[in-house]
Amino acid sequence: MRTRVHFIAPYESMIPIIQDCIPRYPQLAIQTDVGDLAKGVELAIQAEKNGAEIIISRGGTAQLIKQAVTVPVIDVQLSGYDMIRSLTLASQFNGHTAIVGFSNITSGAQSIIDLMDLPLKVYTIHSSEEVARLLLELKASGYQQIVGDVITVSTAKAYGLEGLLIQSGTESILRAMEDAQLVYRYLSKNQTVSVILNKLVTQEHPNLLIMGEQNEVVLENLTDFDRNPLTENHLYLINTSLEFHKSRIQNVFMVDDYQLTVHAYETTLDNKSYKVYLLEKGEPYAFAQFGITTFTDSSMEPIVAESPAMQAIVKNIHALYTHREPIYLLGEADSGKSFLVKHMHQMHSGGGLLLQIDLSQVPSGHLHKIPLSKVKTVELNQIESRLHDPELLTFIQTCLQNSIGLFILSEHTPDPNWTLKLELNMLIMPGLADRAEDLEPLMQHFLTGYYHQYGTTAVRIKEDALQLIRDQAAHMNVNQLKHLIKQAALNEPDYVITSETLTRLLNQQSAVSAGAMKLDGTLKEIEKEIIQLVLQEEHNNQSKAAERLGINRATLWRKLKD
Repeated sequence: MRTRVHFIAPYESMIPIIQDCIPRYPQLAIQTDVGDLAKGVELAIQAEKNGAEIIISRGGTAQLIKQAVTVPVIDVQLSGYDMIRSLTLASQFNGHTAIVGFSNITSGAQSIIDLMDLPLKVYTIHSSEEVARLLLELKASGYQQIVGDVITVSTAKAYGLEGLLIQSGTESILRAMEDAQLVYRYLSKNQTVSVILNKLVTQEHPNLLIMGEQNEVVLENLTDFDRNPLTENHLYLINTSLEFHKSRIQNVFMVDDYQLTVHAYETTLDNKSYKVYLLEKGEPYAFAQFGITTFTDSSMEPIVAESPAMQAIVKNIHALYTHREPIYLLGEADSGKSFLVKHMHQMHSGGGLLLQIDLSQVPSGHLHKIPLSKVKTVELNQIESRLHDPELLTFIQTCLQNSIGLFILSEHTPDPNWTLKLELNMLIMPGLADRAEDLEPLMQHFLTGYYHQYGTTAVRIKEDALQLIRDQAAHMNVNQLKHLIKQAALNEPDYVITSETLTRLLNQQSAVSAGAMKLDGTLKEIEKEIIQLVLQEEHNNQSKAAERLGINRATLWRKLKD
C-alpha cells in the first residue's frame, strides 16, 4: 500500500510544480489542495479524516496545520534559488520595496541582497499579528511593494500595495517529498482496517455529520462544503422534529445562495445516543441571472496611475463616488473602466456587493426585482439599449435614494437631455495613448501576475522591447496590452523579455489580422468572421465597426451574440 500524502499548497501556482515532481515518487500517493492559513488548516483536518498519513505545506500554513492535526506535517523550506529568483524580480519594480517575513526568510534574503547589491530593505517579524501594523507603517513611509509569504502578500494587497510572493521551486518540493518518504518509515502500519472503513463510509456518504448527546461533533465529512452549514437554529429544528417523529426525517433550508437538504436519524451504540445528519447541497438559486453578476472579492489590486491623465480621473471619480453622485464613465472598449469601478468599490464602499448589470440582457420588468439591501455599488453597461426606458430611470433614482454608488460605462457620448435629467457627471477614461507614464508599470504588473499564476520564467522587459510597445500603444487598449504581455511571458525562455520575442508576436498578430478569410461554413458563420475581423481592425470599437459594416450597433451586437 502506498503512503498517502496530502500536499496543501498555500498558493495556486505551486500546484504545477508539485504535479511535475509526483512521478519521481511512485511509492507516495500524493493528493493536492490549495489553501492558505485557516483555509489550509480546514483542508488538512479534512485530509486527515480522509486517511492522509502525512501532510506537506509551507511557512505559516504548515505551522498552523501542525497544531490542528495528529499526523506528521512537513514544512517546505525555501532554497537559495527560490530566494534569488524572487528578489531579482522584486528589484525590477519601479518603487520602494521591502522584504517582510520571519527570520527563516529574512536572514537568507539579507545575505542575497548584500551579495547582489539589490535596492531592497528587509524587515523581520516574530508573529503573524505584527504583519498588518508593520505594513501600514511601511506604506506611510513610501513603500509600494512588499515581498514575502502568502499572509504578507495578501495583507499587502488588502492595503493597496503591490505584493510579490516568494515561491518554492522544484528542488524545495522534491526535498519535502523525500522527507515524507523518510518519515513514513517510522510510522506504524497497523491502521489498515480503520483506513478502509473510513474510505467506505466517506464514499457512501460524502456529506456526513455525526453528533453526540451533548451536540459534540463525533465525525464530520463535508465534501461539498467549506464549513459546517448547520447553525444552532437549524439543529434545534431538526432535533425537535426527530424527537417528535422518532424516525428518519427531512428538513430543507436556504443557506447563502443554495438550498440545503438534511436527512437525519438517531442511533444508539454502547448505550449512547448519536444523531446522524446526511447533507445535500442544491444548485445555487439564480440571483445573478439576465446579465446581472455580483462582485464580492475583498482583496484590492493597486491601480496604475502614474500618468497625469489617470491621476486626474482617479481623483475626480473618488470625489464623486464618496459623495454618491452618479458617474457616466466614457471611454473605448477594454480601456479599464470596469477595473476602475471595482477599485473604487473595494477602496471606498466599506463592504457590500458590487452589481454589474448588462442592460441589453435584462428583460423588461426585471430591474425593480433586483434586491438592493446589501448593494453598495452598481455598474450599468449597454445603456444605449434602454436609454428611454422609464423603468431604467426609476431604477437609477432608487439606487441614488439608497446611497448606492452608481457608474454608467459606455463608449458613446450620452444624450445631453438624458444626462441633465439625472444630473450625471461625465468623465472620460484615457486610453493607452494618453498614459505614456503608465505603460511600464502596467506591463511589469501584468508580468508579475503571470509569474504568480503560471510560474513563468521572465521577470523583466528589456528597454528596446519596452520602446517597441510604446510605439504600438496608440493602436492598443489595456486588454490587448495585457494579452501581449501574457503571450510574451509564456513564450520567452529567458528571464528577460526581448524585442525579438515581442516582434514575432506582433508580426503574428498582424498576419492573423490581414490573413485570408476562410469561406467555408454557413453564411451566418462567414458573416460573423467578417464582423470579428472588422472589430479587430477597429480595436474592438463597436461603433466604428458598425459604421464600416453599414449596420447600427444594436444589430452588430445581436449578430455577434447569435
